[in-house]
Amino acid sequence: MQSTETDLIRRDISGYLASYQQKELLRFVAVGSVDDGKSTLIGRLLHDTGMVYEDQLAAVKRATQMEGEEIDFSLFTDGLKAEREQGITIDVAYRYFATERRKFIIADTPGHVQYTRNMVTGASTADVAIILVDARLGVLQQTKRHAYIAALLGIPHFTICVNKMDLVGYDRAVYERIQAQLSEFTKDLGFTSVTFIPISALKGSNVVAKSEHTPWYEGKTVLEHLETVPVGLSYEQSHFRMPIQFVIRPNLDYRGFAGQIAGGVLKKGDEVMVLPSGKRSTVKSIDTFDGSLDEAFAPQSVCVRLEHEIDCSRGDMLVHPNDLPVVERHVEAHLVWMSEKPLDPQKTYILKHTSQSARVQIDHVRWKKDLDTLQEVPAATLELNEIGRIAFSTHRALFFDAYTTNRQTGAFILVDSLTNDTVGAGMIVGPADGAEKQDLDAAMKELRAGSGLTPKTQVSPRERFERMGQKGAVVWLVGRPGSGRWSLAYALERRLFDLGRTATVVDPTDEDLRSMLSAAKAGADAGLVTVCAFPSYQRADRKALRDKVGSERLVVVYVNTDEKLCRERRPDADHDAFEAPQHPDVTVALDQVRLDEAAETILDVLGQRGQFAR
Repeated sequence: MQSTETDLIRRDISGYLASYQQKELLRFVAVGSVDDGKSTLIGRLLHDTGMVYEDQLAAVKRATQMEGEEIDFSLFTDGLKAEREQGITIDVAYRYFATERRKFIIADTPGHVQYTRNMVTGASTADVAIILVDARLGVLQQTKRHAYIAALLGIPHFTICVNKMDLVGYDRAVYERIQAQLSEFTKDLGFTSVTFIPISALKGSNVVAKSEHTPWYEGKTVLEHLETVPVGLSYEQSHFRMPIQFVIRPNLDYRGFAGQIAGGVLKKGDEVMVLPSGKRSTVKSIDTFDGSLDEAFAPQSVCVRLEHEIDCSRGDMLVHPNDLPVVERHVEAHLVWMSEKPLDPQKTYILKHTSQSARVQIDHVRWKKDLDTLQEVPAATLELNEIGRIAFSTHRALFFDAYTTNRQTGAFILVDSLTNDTVGAGMIVGPADGAEKQDLDAAMKELRAGSGLTPKTQVSPRERFERMGQKGAVVWLVGRPGSGRWSLAYALERRLFDLGRTATVVDPTDEDLRSMLSAAKAGADAGLVTVCAFPSYQRADRKALRDKVGSERLVVVYVNTDEKLCRERRPDADHDAFEAPQHPDVTVALDQVRLDEAAETILDVLGQRGQFAR
């Protein structure tokens, strides 16, 4: 801690606390590949700015096992036992320190690719991203990966610290080679500023104090850069947005709408509109704990009173009526998948956006990012730590801005509706149709349009498979009258039941082909092995079956019992109308094999198709 602040604490503790409260806050995140020195850099910053307690320092000295070093600075942040044992960062470590100029919140994030979701969590609110590059190794794929993620998250300022310069003799050529490579790579990523600093985190070179080993470097130290880089630009100040958190009603004479301003400026007397109702009023008062304000701006938290009694509650948003956000139910977004279970496009999720929640279904996974090559590759789903672009629909309209415009109204999370786990973090690109400009009538029409979701089950086939240990399927038995189809159907049902499987035979009594097809599909949709031997003598009937159920869920069994025997059993039937299936999945002849043997043959085919979990 600086001596002037120490003197102030001794003389006037209240004055010190007041000045501390007024200091500007900077959030920054340290990222990079494994063993690039992120934790060491943060530990050095904490140590050299006097932000380490004596007992902490003593404990770190005792735990230090680095040859030739008294202090392992990384131990100031690697707090988990597994981190200390492996010498890597796993979880996000948050640390706090202050100088005379600013307060700082640091997020130390993992470098391993399998902890990408942790890195995203730590970087999501940062104003500055510091990426460390090992001077010996140069620019790695993980370096580019983290630069891309930082840009995707909308972090405005990107700082590249070329670390371990002491191990390359503070060679200027090494530094400039890395600088040239990353300058070329980052030029199209959209950062507000990109800064390069040669450092040695372990030795303290250019971290807090200038290094005599780099006379050729004329820039700022890491701390000087952090104290002077512009902040506050992450809050959009052009378009007023205020999501409502809750309504404050302490008595009959006071009704205020509380929330944090997510963008823009609000003044007393401004006309405002409440979304989604579209009702208008003017601002009567802007209240805070310390009193009323004439104006407020992002990111202040305030309570707004209006001149008129209009309906407004949690999840609504206050905006200026001539400056609306995009109002849409069909949205494009980048998504970071954070769950062990893959994204399941066939189920619905809960989307939490600003202060509202809405049910959402995934319409398309456009692509996923190959984090080694940074190429966009086709994908049907997203696995843990993968990043992709999706299109989704919500059951009611969202009011949002693109994430690149407003990080507060452009961000969302996905929650699994069954487990209540957070499974994804998203950044909105825009409406699915690409039309970001709307007039008031179009926006109000969208808000009043009702549900934007096609009704569908909230339980996907994958979840049914995990619960039941089997996929839904239709086993359709085809054969002449008298072939023994129904006897085989019930024998197969019994065998499946004895094996612990869930199966049913669809009863054909008083039903026609159309209703039987619908019943078979419903059983398969529910995850059952649905067995049916309804007469479907014509190939056209079986085509309708395949179209209804889908080829991947259909097993056609040709019960090819001897024709002469069938005619003897059912002389009254029209045998000439029967058309044998051309490409059945299974063929059995019940005049040659027993029922139990035929059932086992069908079971073998189901098993080969991956019908059952092992």
